Amino acid sequence: MMIFKGSGVLGDQSGVQYCQAMNKGLGVTLNCYAFETDGVLIDTGAHSLRQFFRPFIDQAQPDFVAITHYHEDHTGNAAYCAAKGIPIYMDPLYAEDCNERARYPFYRRLFWGSRPAFSSEKMPETFSSRHFQWRAVQTPGHAADHVSLLNESTGQLFSGDLFVSVKQKVALREENIPETIRSLETILEYDFGEMFCCHAGYVKDGKKKIKEKLEFLTDLTGNVSHLVHQGLSADEIQQELFPKRYPISRFSRGEWDSKHIISSILTDIG
Repeated sequence: MMIFKGSGVLGDQSGVQYCQAMNKGLGVTLNCYAFETDGVLIDTGAHSLRQFFRPFIDQAQPDFVAITHYHEDHTGNAAYCAAKGIPIYMDPLYAEDCNERARYPFYRRLFWGSRPAFSSEKMPETFSSRHFQWRAVQTPGHAADHVSLLNESTGQLFSGDLFVSVKQKVALREENIPETIRSLETILEYDFGEMFCCHAGYVKDGKKKIKEKLEFLTDLTGNVSHLVHQGLSADEIQQELFPKRYPISRFSRGEWDSKHIISSILTDIG
């Protein structure tokens, strides 16, 4: 079931427009946001929710699109933007993959649709919009190509999927938690306040929440290290730290699971 939550302006500082829509089904509710400010469209929403995101894109009339990472809930309407002549910028790591229609498991097509192919240009490290100066900060972990977009003029951070929540309970198979920790440490070196997350939406004190997530994952890493040195297996550590099994783990057939949090930490420990 698709639900349109709305659009408008977010934040204490003016100028950030948003579109929020969600999918509900199989015991899971998934929010999806796209943002626009000063002519920059940050991510494009999911193709399955195009009836909501395309009017938002038409109304916003962005000068260009900045993609935080290649996942289909962020790039689902990039082809629509390209067809309208709007330039698209993203990290080049998965640019060739995005030149073809996305291939991924059925449950992801069910929720986010089948992302059409699109072409992009390389995201510059720094760039300008109509009035502001921006920096694209490499923040891999959730995805290898993930970048966070910092409006250096306003101190607003567009964090893609770097944050999502403080207490992470599941992860994609491709996620790397130690990399996420390093990325959280990296982003904290910059000056920002408000944060705009593509799933949590507007976060007033973004730096505080990033610090809380870093503390949670750092403590979690310490607990995993302690338990493995006590002789526990990965499955036993998962049962100790994440005893609850979530619906997304079942219907994704394990692509989303807490075990990926444990395994990526154990790989880094060595």
